[in-house]
Amino acid sequence: MMHPIPGAGARPPGDLPVGGPQSQPLTPQQRTALERIITRIVALTQQQTAEVWAGLKHAINLRNDRPLSAQHFPAAEHYLNQRLEQAQSHQSTRQTLQQLTSLLQQGNNRQAVSEFIRATWGQTVLSQLSPEQLKDVLVKLQNGQLAIPQPQQRPATDRPLLPVEHSALNKLAARLSATTGESTRLIWQSMMELSGVKHGDLIPARHYALLTTWLTARQTLTQQPAPNLHTLQAALKQPLESTEWREINDYAQQRHNVTPQTVLTPAQTLDILNHLFFKRAERLSAIRHEEEAPEYTPLIAPVLDPIKTLVAAHPGRLLIVLILVILFWLLI
Repeated sequence: MMHPIPGAGARPPGDLPVGGPQSQPLTPQQRTALERIITRIVALTQQQTAEVWAGLKHAINLRNDRPLSAQHFPAAEHYLNQRLEQAQSHQSTRQTLQQLTSLLQQGNNRQAVSEFIRATWGQTVLSQLSPEQLKDVLVKLQNGQLAIPQPQQRPATDRPLLPVEHSALNKLAARLSATTGESTRLIWQSMMELSGVKHGDLIPARHYALLTTWLTARQTLTQQPAPNLHTLQAALKQPLESTEWREINDYAQQRHNVTPQTVLTPAQTLDILNHLFFKRAERLSAIRHEEEAPEYTPLIAPVLDPIKTLVAAHPGRLLIVLILVILFWLLI
């Protein structure tokens, strides 16, 4: 009569027989080799040693409560070396980005880099570039191979969005996308339309506050169960002026036949909000053009000043002066 061997149980599929040549535990040399790689990975990442060991066992399909054996060493070493290469690549990319960020503070480097990456890869921020592209930009900037634009006398808000401003808008857009289900691409397209920017152009920094308010208002209004014009007004960081309140009231009445107390559909809410911000963007552009427009050009000044003097001394010669002015405009 045969009796079962005490302690012998069913062997998990794929396990080698106990005592086989491959089921021996890791040798001291093998364990030391793995620990050295893990130490380098931990130094380059935010992970703890235990997390790396757990990830290793998961990658080679070994239960976390079972020890590594000699048969696992080749696969474990290969996996850890791949992790190390990835960590080194990420570290190199971070260092490249830090060097670039430091150089961007000097002179007109930021504008030169922005124009270069937009013309070369169609991007507007460094975070969207691959590691190889970042290195290419850094090398060209260090070697003086990028055309550095000459300083221009223009308002500070006429510059494109800074990477930090672009990132802030992107976070708000991502949050809105998660709430409404609308893609971030369409949200950015709406922001470009609000800013009056053509496809491929950069959004001016003067619209940063406007777009931040628009995104925040949209996010707030999605949480309103029964929005109307009053709740729309309350959702704005920059309150409506009296003229703006009359404008959106008139627009809502003519376009959607609603009153300030009428509950709006999501489509009506968005349309009225967009109309308001289109008007604000138009006013921003008008203000900028007024600030940039001189009273008269330097070319005309030498002619106008003597004419003013002549008219003041001899008012009767106004007709002659007008004829001279018309002839002058025709000649130029």
